[in-house]
Amino acid sequence: MKNTIRTFGLFSFMILAFSFSGNAQTRSTKSKSNTKTVVTKTSTRSRVVPRKTVVYKTPKKKVTTYRSIPTNAKVIKHNNQNYYYTNNKYYRNYNGRYIAVAPRAGVRVTNLPTGFRRVKFGTRNYYNYDGVFYIQIQNEYEVVAPEVGTIVYELPDGAEKVEIDGTILYEYNDVLYEKIQYEGTRAYEVVGMIE
Repeated sequence: MKNTIRTFGLFSFMILAFSFSGNAQTRSTKSKSNTKTVVTKTSTRSRVVPRKTVVYKTPKKKVTTYRSIPTNAKVIKHNNQNYYYTNNKYYRNYNGRYIAVAPRAGVRVTNLPTGFRRVKFGTRNYYNYDGVFYIQIQNEYEVVAPEVGTIVYELPDGAEKVEIDGTILYEYNDVLYEKIQYEGTRAYEVVGMIE
């Protein structure tokens, strides 16, 4: 009898645990203003994906290099690397030429790029511009990786179609997005990161 009760208790606990591990979602509505999106969601689909498992479906892009960048570019040092920030874009120097890049998490700026969009996820306010997410820290804005479940309505021009385990996703700056329908509108949900 004790074994039956113990087995029943374990079985009940497992059922309860599995019911909470599903993909529970609650999303609030998009505000009337296109500059603010409010989203609340919990997801268990998050994952960190090894780079070697990602298959890029788009042809290899031609990289545009620049001989110089505007003289008003602000130099931002991060992890012993220099980023040159001007006109809402980041550049890095490679062998005497400049390439437009997405900044890595931890880069900080004093002003948000013109045209940013506010994205609220849970209690956190993100500021998104061209696929780069920022959070405010005192008087600065730091580049961060968005939380899984964050939804945006546009991907940056540099986003690439990828396949992972037979699933088609989109990648930009090592963030993986899944195309979804949300309230009758096409949107993109953050579902993971590439390591």
